[in-house]
Amino acid sequence: MQFRTPIAEGDDEMTDEKTREPMRPAGQYRGRWAALALLLTAVFMDMVDNQIVNIALPTIQHDLGAQPSALQWTATGYTLAFALTLITGGRLGDRFGHRALFVLGTAGFGVASLAAGTAPGVAVLLASRIGQGVFAGLMVPQVLAFIHTEFSEAEQGKAMGFYGVTFPLGGLAGPLLGGLLTEADLFGWHWRTIFFINVPIALAAAVGAAFVMPAPRRGYGTGRGGTDVLSAMVLAAALLAVLYPLVQGRELGWPAWTFLLMIAALPLIALFAARQRARERRGREPLIRLGLFRSRAMSVGNLIMLIFYCGMGAFFVLTLHLQNGLDYSPMKAALTMLPATVGIVAGNGIGMPMAPRLGRRLPMIGLTLLLVGTASMIAVVTWYGTGLTPWQLAVPVILYGAGLGLGASSLMLITLTGAGAADSGAASGVVNTVVQLGVAAGPATIGTAFFSSLTIDGDFAAAMRTSLLIGLALFAVALLACFLLPRPAPPPVRASRKSAPTADDRSI
Repeated sequence: MQFRTPIAEGDDEMTDEKTREPMRPAGQYRGRWAALALLLTAVFMDMVDNQIVNIALPTIQHDLGAQPSALQWTATGYTLAFALTLITGGRLGDRFGHRALFVLGTAGFGVASLAAGTAPGVAVLLASRIGQGVFAGLMVPQVLAFIHTEFSEAEQGKAMGFYGVTFPLGGLAGPLLGGLLTEADLFGWHWRTIFFINVPIALAAAVGAAFVMPAPRRGYGTGRGGTDVLSAMVLAAALLAVLYPLVQGRELGWPAWTFLLMIAALPLIALFAARQRARERRGREPLIRLGLFRSRAMSVGNLIMLIFYCGMGAFFVLTLHLQNGLDYSPMKAALTMLPATVGIVAGNGIGMPMAPRLGRRLPMIGLTLLLVGTASMIAVVTWYGTGLTPWQLAVPVILYGAGLGLGASSLMLITLTGAGAADSGAASGVVNTVVQLGVAAGPATIGTAFFSSLTIDGDFAAAMRTSLLIGLALFAVALLACFLLPRPAPPPVRASRKSAPTADDRSI
């Protein structure tokens, strides 16, 4: 793993070792922490919006008279549009500036939220949700790119810690806020409030970012050949061929065409790669520089994150076990999961400041905690069966959260060190897309195993144990793969300016 070398505060610029393009020294931009706070506000808004809709779906169905399939697409359409736009959004940020794309994405997200809140029917609501996903895909990659380019090695761990905490806090706040706003029926708006609340937040974040985020460094907009629209379409088709079956396959009963569609993604990916090589040979800017993946940090890091987030599917299945198997109410299930947030915050807060020094050891510690937490869950689920209480799950859930807090952010940080400044947005888009693939694949595969086991004997505890064992195996594979990550580069040895050469030195 190779980090940028800090330079003196008075230096004007430094050059990225991979791309030889100028990079702004992190220490010279004084507003970086204020800008990060604005960026994380938008990420929090995106996470809340992703979760908040699920709570309000029954109310939306009653109010708009929507079919269940149409309602499901209000959530699925957002997820697919978001995942399909991330890489293109990241590359556009590299080309036109991360500030411009973040402001555009955030403002567009606010407009789409307003359209969703005023939707007269389910068709407009669905189109607005897809619009939210597209603009979120333009907005979110700029955050990781900003951390990668504007913070020094010493500060990146702390910045990534804040980024990592934002996700669970947004995920927890979403269902709670959705229930609260729907029940409160503010101004008679009922479920529409869950979308209207985004509008002032998005407006404030967009306007604030326009003033607080730094202007693009030199080199933006210099890529030859314009934006490769055809490559973006081919990549979107390949991702859709994988994501749609993962998102919908389990509910549809995994018909044969879902597997054929995923297989069809392979020639599409090959076509995309061929186009990228051809554009580079002609001196045109590709959507993704394939040379990115020659870096072990980038290639191995993304593979580990895919396995890591697949393993997290067992935690999703736990919520099904609590509500369907143990008859927990949604609120009781949410409170049972609450200790995970404590673990995530603690893991980020303690571990991420040490990320540059610990390197690959930090995600290994996180994965070890995930293994211990998962094994503990298997033990209590097996031992207590239908008498399982939230208190008995508290310690395993805290350990699980701490492992997630240590592992997720540190893996992202290590992976991004494999990208140069000119590719920071594209690399961020790739990382976020891999996360989305893992988040979709985990519940799809582990959820299928859960329901298949449940169909055989109707034993929720046995089905839950099977799911957790799959998660345990995936975390073990990810832990072993961490040994393939590069070690941190040793700190540079600087010659002392105070010591003058001796006579013996001069004579050599």
